[in-house]
Parts: sequence; C-alpha cells; structure tokens
Amino acid sequence: MKKILPILFLLIVRSAMAQLNFSGMADSPVVITPDKSTGLEYVYVIDNTDGNAVVSYKAASESATVTWEQWGAQGGAYASEMTGLTRQGNVWSVKAPAADTGFTITENGRPRSFWVTNYANHRLELHDLVPENGGTDCNSTTLILHGNASPIRYYSINGRAVELSRELALTYRTQQYDETMAAFTDTEKTEQIASVSGNSIHAPAPLCNTTFILTGDRFLTAWHRPQQVESPIISPTAVAAHTTAVQAERDNDNEQKEEAALGGSAPVDITFTAAVSDASIFRQWEFARDPEFDIPDVTYSDLELTYTFTDAGTTYVRFTAANADGSCEWVSDTYEVFVGESALLCPNAFSPGGSPGVNDIWKVSYKSIVSFACSIFNRWGVKIISFDDPSQGWDGKHNGKLVQSGVYYYVIKATGADGKQYDLAGDINIINSTYTGNGTSPTEPQ
Repeated sequence: MKKILPILFLLIVRSAMAQLNFSGMADSPVVITPDKSTGLEYVYVIDNTDGNAVVSYKAASESATVTWEQWGAQGGAYASEMTGLTRQGNVWSVKAPAADTGFTITENGRPRSFWVTNYANHRLELHDLVPENGGTDCNSTTLILHGNASPIRYYSINGRAVELSRELALTYRTQQYDETMAAFTDTEKTEQIASVSGNSIHAPAPLCNTTFILTGDRFLTAWHRPQQVESPIISPTAVAAHTTAVQAERDNDNEQKEEAALGGSAPVDITFTAAVSDASIFRQWEFARDPEFDIPDVTYSDLELTYTFTDAGTTYVRFTAANADGSCEWVSDTYEVFVGESALLCPNAFSPGGSPGVNDIWKVSYKSIVSFACSIFNRWGVKIISFDDPSQGWDGKHNGKLVQSGVYYYVIKATGADGKQYDLAGDINIINSTYTGNGTSPTEPQ
C-alpha cells in the first residue's frame, strides 16, 4: 500500500491539472464535462467579446515538454501546431482565438483535448415572442421568437458535431387533474429548450389562459445576465377530461353473483363522473348497445349522473368533451357494463325460530330481477305477508308471532332484465316451528 498510494496521488494531481484556465474576461467560463466518447476533457464557454481572453495551461513541472495544437470542425486529425505561446514557469499561455476552437495539449507525450466556445459568436437575443396563427391547436402551441437562440455546437476529437444545450426555460400555466379535489386545477409548467431553430418554438397546448415566458440561457444565467421575453395571453383550444365510474355495491345473501368488471345482476346502479378543463364547453355522456355508438340510446350533458341498468346484455358508455367550435375533442375510454340473464328459484322448506341464521328465513334465489311481487298464504287463503324486493324474505311470523309447522303457499310475479316473465306458485313447508301459542294457529280463522 505504501507504493500504491503515492501513484494514486500523482494520478489525481495530474488529473486536476489537466484543465485550461482563462483570464482577460469579466466572467468566469462555464465548464461542461462532455461524454467520454467525444475524446474531450472539458468544454469551456467563454464570453470573449473584446478579444482579450487568454487561455493558459499549467504543466506538472517546469521541465515538462508541452506542445499545443489547434483544430476545428474536422477534428483533431486536422490539427495544426500553435505559435505565439508564452511561458512563465510551468504555465503556458496563448491569446484565445475569436473562433470556436479545439485544443490538443500534449504534455510529456500524453495528449489532452479541449473545446473552447466563444459565446460572442452565439449570443442570445430575445426580442419578442408571439403566437403563430393564433398560437395553439389541440395538441401543441407554436411560438415565433424574434431574436436569436440558434444551436451551439462543439466538435469531438473525431469531428462529430454535438449540440451544447442552451437550457432555455419556457414557463407557462396549464391545468392538470387533481385527484384530491377531483377537478382540473391550474399549475405552472417549465419546458427546457436546447435551442431554437428557424425561430419556431413548439410547446404542449395549454389548458387555460396563459402567457409563455422564455428565459435564459444557461450561460447568461451563470453570468447573472439572463434575458427574458413574454408572449401575449393565449387562450386555450385544447381540452382534457377525467372520468370515473363507481358501481353501487349490494350484499344480498340470496342474490346470485355475475362476474363483470362493471355490471352483474340487475338492477345495476353506476355513478359516472367527469371533470373537464377550461375550454371544454360541450360535455356529453353517451349510452349505446353497439360499441361504435352509431345510434346512442340516450345522452346526458351532466358531469355527474347515476344510471340504473336494467336490460340484460352489454351497454357501452363513453364521455366526450369538446371546445366551443368543436375543433378539439376529448373522448374517454369506453366503459362496458354487462348485465346477466335473469334467474329465479324458490325453496320449498325452512325452519323458522330454529338455529339462528340456519335456514330460518324463506328467501328466493335470484339474479337480474327488475320487478318482483311475492305473497304468501296459509292453507285457508289468508295472506300472511307480501313484499316487492327479491332480497327480502319471510321469517315465519304473522302479526309478530311464529306460525305453526305445516304447508303454506307462495305466489310470485316477476320480470327479469332479459324480459323473461315469472309466474310462480308453490308450497312452503315449515319444519320444526317453535310456535308457542295457545294451541290455535294465529293464522286460523276464528
């Protein structure tokens, strides 16, 4: 370890010294570490407006052998040796060229390459920012920049052009859906722009009134001289919406289940809710029996509505939002609500007052029954009970008291979601009733 540590320390020192230094300018250079594939140690952006910048390289020692080469867009293979160098001790200096330039400095046989960009050749100018032909459509906003924010490029040691992002900031307001508030709310967005080619800037279409503010670039910001330009107010054309469908749950122990993401055993109650952005003037829910919605069965303009599905089969539901002139439209995914075919089965025996919760209530087993009427009679034709909800049943009581064991009769008229009609009648056998009356059934005629 005693031998390795000094070697590592030497490598660190050499690496720290493998850089350029600049003087003769008011602002420090912006230093960028490029991708290793460029073959460059660093890219420097300097503001050599007056042409007085001096670039220096500090060698490891005064005895080091140092040569400088300069090259351009063709790469280091076309480098030429530099003249006009000055030396003071182990520091080598030369006047920085006005053009963007690559340098390869070889110290004791080891070459290191750098690129120096003169910002004076690419100065940002932000004069005016205006929308093009109204500025915005359903998807994007086009802005015209009057000024200059053209791409800045440097070149790798092999002559490959690489864009040096200006990191311009385009700030604007738009809307996004807020889960907590269940609504679209205003929010500020910032898009980073590397440069502006052809003076056109493309940004996402805003969902509310906004101005666009362009600020930058990264170099003027680093030198505390950022520029900024603001567009006129742009009104939204694009629309957006967010929809939900929540089904009311039932937990009837005698209702047969129908597996479906939405729907099941009728009647099915579903609450549909939509939230829309500012420009969404037209709003419509469509219900149809065909997935193409060629002829909707019914439409609603409410943002929230509860709909009861009573017909067997699949109903398709979607929400559409559009702006005032209909030029931009947003259409939700299609909700598929499936209602199964009906079924109705009647038990013929139960034992009221026996073991609690075990066959002590007479109930039908049903699925997708949309209308229902049941009456129960004793053997003398006296009506004991009637009810119109298939989830209800008979607990074996009449006038609050349990009836005697024996045979009773039910009459049911019902309609299924599939249109099937049920006219049912049959026996109900009460077994092991715990009737404790005076020996006369309360249902017998007096």
